[in-house]
Amino acid sequence: MTGTAVNVAEIRETEGAVSGGGNSGIVDGKGESDLPEGWTRATLGELGIEVQPGFASGKHNRDGNGVLHLRPMNITRRGVIDISDARFIEDESERRVQHGDILFNNTNSPALVGKTAWVNSDEPLAYSNHMTRLRPPAGIDSQFLAIQLHALWSNGYFKAVLNNHVNQASVPRKALLETTIAIPPPPEQRRIVAKLNEQLAHVESGVASLESAVILRRSLRHSLLDRYVLGRGEGPAPESLQSITQHKSAKFNYRLLPPLPRGWHWRIAKDICPLITSGATPEASLMYSGSGEIPFLKVYNINKQGEVDFSIRPTFVDRAVHEGKLKKSRILPGDVLTNIVGPPLGKSAVVPGTHEEWNINQAIVAFRAGGEILPDWLRFVLLSPYVINLLVATARATAGQFNIALSTCRELPIPVPPMPVQERLCGYLRSELSRLDLLNREVDVIASMPDDLRAALLHAAFTGTLVPQDPADEPASALLDRIRAQRSAAASAKSTRRRTPRTSKSAGDPGQGELPL
Repeated sequence: MTGTAVNVAEIRETEGAVSGGGNSGIVDGKGESDLPEGWTRATLGELGIEVQPGFASGKHNRDGNGVLHLRPMNITRRGVIDISDARFIEDESERRVQHGDILFNNTNSPALVGKTAWVNSDEPLAYSNHMTRLRPPAGIDSQFLAIQLHALWSNGYFKAVLNNHVNQASVPRKALLETTIAIPPPPEQRRIVAKLNEQLAHVESGVASLESAVILRRSLRHSLLDRYVLGRGEGPAPESLQSITQHKSAKFNYRLLPPLPRGWHWRIAKDICPLITSGATPEASLMYSGSGEIPFLKVYNINKQGEVDFSIRPTFVDRAVHEGKLKKSRILPGDVLTNIVGPPLGKSAVVPGTHEEWNINQAIVAFRAGGEILPDWLRFVLLSPYVINLLVATARATAGQFNIALSTCRELPIPVPPMPVQERLCGYLRSELSRLDLLNREVDVIASMPDDLRAALLHAAFTGTLVPQDPADEPASALLDRIRAQRSAAASAKSTRRRTPRTSKSAGDPGQGELPL
C-alpha cells in the first residue's frame, strides 16, 4: 500500500469505533454534544430530501437500444455505479436519475439492501423499482450525503431497520426518511468530499496493485507446478510417449500429450495405482461431528496448500459403517486425494498418519500410489494446472458444477520420472511452494488493509477529523433553520391554495376571465 497517504497506526486506533452496527462511528445519536463545532444532525425527512422510486421493466436488451436501466447489481459494495452489466429499455417516461443525484438500493438481500451511490453520468439514466432516487436541498452536498448513506450501509444500519420478505428485504420509505445524518457546514462538506476522493483514490490504487499481486502469485504457482511436473526446460524425448499411445481411451487422446524428458514416461493412472476409488456419503444419522472412531473427510478438509486440514468441522463415522456401507471408500495414510466435484477442481492432498484409517465422501477420489510413483509426486501431478485441465475437459457440467467420473480418473495420464528424479523434484517443489505460501499469507494480511483504510477514512470524515474546521464557516444549524423555514413556507402556501375558494369571474371585468369580443 505504498503511496497511500493514510497513517496505518491511526487506523488501528479507530477500528473499534467503526466496527459496530447501527450508526456507530458516523451517527451515534440525536444529541449535539459529541459533534464538532458547527455541525448538526437531522433526519432525511427533516431535510426535505426528495424521494422518487424507479420502475420495473421486463423488456431489457443488451444491444444499447433505448436508455440504460440501472438495477441493484449496478451499485457495487464500494458505493459506485458499475455498468459493466448494462441493460437497456425502450421508455419515454421522465423518471430518470441525472448527474448529482443519489441512488439508494431499497430492495435486495438483507446483506445488500441499502447500498448507495452518487450518480456521475452526463446522460440521464432510468432506474428500477428496487432503487430510490434521492435529491437533497441546496446546502447539502449530494456526494457527501451519498457517501454517508453508503457508510451507514457498511456499518449495518439499514440491516437493522429493514423489512424482511420472502427471499428479499426492503427499507421502507418511512425508515429511510427517519435516517439521521451528520451535517457539517456546506464548505466543510465540500472539503470532506474532496479529501475523501483524494485519499480513496490512493486506496483504490493500492487495491489494484494487490489484485495484480494475487494474479501473479497464482500464475507463479501454476507455472512452477507445470514446469516441474512436465519436465519443461529439459529436452523432450519422443519415446516418453511410446507406452501410453498404444492404449485407447474414451476420455483422453493420449497422442496429444507433450513429450517428457529422457527417462520419463507417460503412464495410465490405473497401471501405477493399485487402488483408485471414490467415496460415498451415508445418512446424516450415521455421521458424528467433533469426535468418533473413523475420520470422514469432505472436500473442505483439503486446503489450498495441498494438505488435509481435519480441524475444519471434523466429521466421523463408526467402525461398523466404515467396514460396512463405506467399505469401498476406506483409505490409508499415504493415499492421495483429489476432488472430482467443483469448481474449483484441483484440491489434492496426501492422507496424513494422524489416524490409522480414514473414509471419504462422494466428491473425493483416492489414488493409492504403487511402487513406481511417490505419493508426494502424485499429489503434485494432481495439483498441476495441465493435468487439472485434462480432467475439466472431460467433466459433465450441471448448473455450473463440474463432475468428474471415477472411470476418467482411472484413465488419467500421469507423468512418471525415474524415482531419484521424483525425490529431487518433490523436495524442490515442497520448498518453493512453502515460500509461495508464506508470500500468499503476507499478501492476505495486506489485502485486509483496504477495508481498514476505507473504514478509518469514513469514520474521520463523519466525525470531523478528516479536514480542519474553519471558524468562518456558517454553522450547519443556520442551514438547517433555513431549510425548515423554506419547507414551512412551502407547506403554508400549499395549504392556502387548498383553502382558497374558487370564485366566478365577471365577463365585464377586463381584469378577470376572457375579454368580450
